[in-house]
Amino acid sequence: MSLDSLTSSVDDAVSGFFEPIAKWLGEVVFYSVPVGGTELPLIVAWLVVAGLVFSGWFGLVQIRKFRLAVNVVRGKYDEKGSAGEVNHFQALTAAVSGTVGLGNIAGVAVAVSIGGPGATFWMILCGLLGMATKFVEVTLGVKYREVHADGTVSGGPMHYLPKGLAERFGTKGKTLGKVLGLLASVMILFFGLFGGNLFQVNQSYAQLVSVTGGTDGMIGSSSGALFFGILIAAIVGIVLLGGIRSIASVTSKLVPAMAGIYIAACLVVILVNVAEVPAAVSSIIEGAFNPEGVAGGVLGALIIGFKRAAFSNEAGLGSAPIAHSAVKTKHPASEGLVALLEPFIDTVVICTMTALTIVIANPASWGEARSGESIGGVTITSDAFGTVLPWFPYVLTIAVMLFAISTVLTWGYYCMKAWTHLFGRSRGSELTFKVMYTLFAVAGSLLALQTLIDMADAVLFMLAVINIIGLYLLAPVVKRELDTFLDFVHRRDAGEHTDAHEDDDQEPVKTTV
Repeated sequence: MSLDSLTSSVDDAVSGFFEPIAKWLGEVVFYSVPVGGTELPLIVAWLVVAGLVFSGWFGLVQIRKFRLAVNVVRGKYDEKGSAGEVNHFQALTAAVSGTVGLGNIAGVAVAVSIGGPGATFWMILCGLLGMATKFVEVTLGVKYREVHADGTVSGGPMHYLPKGLAERFGTKGKTLGKVLGLLASVMILFFGLFGGNLFQVNQSYAQLVSVTGGTDGMIGSSSGALFFGILIAAIVGIVLLGGIRSIASVTSKLVPAMAGIYIAACLVVILVNVAEVPAAVSSIIEGAFNPEGVAGGVLGALIIGFKRAAFSNEAGLGSAPIAHSAVKTKHPASEGLVALLEPFIDTVVICTMTALTIVIANPASWGEARSGESIGGVTITSDAFGTVLPWFPYVLTIAVMLFAISTVLTWGYYCMKAWTHLFGRSRGSELTFKVMYTLFAVAGSLLALQTLIDMADAVLFMLAVINIIGLYLLAPVVKRELDTFLDFVHRRDAGEHTDAHEDDDQEPVKTTV
């Protein structure tokens, strides 16, 4: 049996078994209600409402403390002797690498096709709201993290849900928290293996094949797919062995590089068509309230924009706190402020740049999509760049590769923390996971397993329901942490040498073996 027929058989067998489960799960998690002639997924509403609540609860912290967040990333408020593994900038880039990906390229094209240019406006608004949610969950991630005897750190919803709820609500909260923490670990692990690993490798390979002659090209064969998968697996395995320090070291270089390449290309298209910028901006604003997309209506544009932003920046899903928890700090809220920059970079900047490029370039494929003839993704984005940069598909391939590798690395770290929460931190347990994860990277270039990827998406957004309930219950804790950090900032800005007093002000971080 050839490799192609073997992989096709595996795909068919997996799809046949899991398809009914995936379909049922998707219908439950992404259940939609008719609103104004279009469909509103309740999970999207759940995420947006959380952003609204936390924006109000913390007095628009994402706007008022934006400058402070930038200063924290710059290291202005670093403290000597802080527990953790990476600095604020490395923690931010590690987390951003897990959210910035193909959705910023292909997903945005779909959004402005279905919802029209106006979807961009609502996408930006949802990104701004998500900044507040991200602040809350990451502050809790650092507050309830565990620093192990070897100096490594574990954090995330599987830690702050059981610990935080037990602290606030006693025995009942402890029992509920343990159950929620277990479920969170399972959901993160499942999504990471299929959505954060296999899917990313699969799509990056597909893009590489498309620019190297298709299936008849030099890597279009099954042996080429296997070689690609082994190469990516080797890179991932080597970096993953080094833990978050190694991952952060790579992503702190990859993320700025991939964002820089992509944004530079967007700016080239925008500058070449600079005369069209005012009209494009006007169409985005007017379209937000009088759209002409496939969905139609103001609510159509709003829902599509909110949906794209919610799926893109993962605010409220509980994934980012895992990476941010490894930061070197004595003040949990300091990293919460850093984290609010994440949806800004992912959604407000990169997604908006993609949308603006498409609207300004106005490629033929976008017109076809808006008329309902076809709904493209990465093709529309690529065509938009192609109007100015005919060779851009090759640059896009590089960007996709960088996006994919950084996402696989970050989700590898997330998955490992979920795995060790479930199966322990022994050397054998960690090695078993790393071998399994690298094998999934190889499979990504050979198998599609779309049904499992669809299930993984549903499972990840199930986590949002659990996670945000916990965020509401633990919001008072976040408020206290923010006040403590702002007091520290005030004293530091006043010239007081604060490091000597911090050990007295902060509760000790739990250290485990």
